[in-house]
Amino acid sequence: MTTLIACSHGTADATGRAAVRTLIDQIRGLLPGIRVEEAFVDVQDPAVDEVVDRCVGDGPVVVVPLLLSTGFHTNVDIARAVAKHPGRASAAPALGPHELLADVLHDRLTAAGVRPGDAVVLAAAGSSDPAAAVDVQQMAAMLARRLDGPVTTGFAAGAGIRIADAVRAAGSGAGSDGARRRVAIASYVLAPGHFARVIARGGGDLVTLPLAPDPRIAEIAAERCLAALRTLEPAVI
Repeated sequence: MTTLIACSHGTADATGRAAVRTLIDQIRGLLPGIRVEEAFVDVQDPAVDEVVDRCVGDGPVVVVPLLLSTGFHTNVDIARAVAKHPGRASAAPALGPHELLADVLHDRLTAAGVRPGDAVVLAAAGSSDPAAAVDVQQMAAMLARRLDGPVTTGFAAGAGIRIADAVRAAGSGAGSDGARRRVAIASYVLAPGHFARVIARGGGDLVTLPLAPDPRIAEIAAERCLAALRTLEPAVI
């Protein structure tokens, strides 16, 4: 029995929990031959190391982070959980950056009413790990190609410019009609919760909804799982 452990951060927000559960159901639908279990790195139980320990005796295990960037949780919590089981457990990369996420962000911006000429700030939760900011910058570049215009970044916590400061900087230039440029905040968080609320208060003229649930994110998770399984011996797909 091959197991995918869908590992999210965890949240006390009921709507956020429902969004993650729906995403996990979408992943199950894409991988009918693989058992899909849920785990967390914070706030909720069960913890990821407990689920890995429980499932690894049944066959290959892949932990897929339901996290948008690399950081402490991927490099420490998840990495430590699989390191105890070499050759039997593996960790996939974070969901982002990925071209499908750029598609989802573009669609969220369109639904929120973004217009040509609007400034766009990609707003992420943030991390103390510099690699997370690099991932977000790469995601901003992908989104900029979709929009055919510049995208700057802001962070709710950790290293990097704060969202409100990024919004003020993005809106400081005048539009073609001389009026203050509108600023759209692209919410780069997976589900409703604390960071989504921080982003919503960032001062944008419009703010998009969080990314999940969306079948394209489930596609990314399935892709990450299958790639990671190929690193295990034997790999049962």
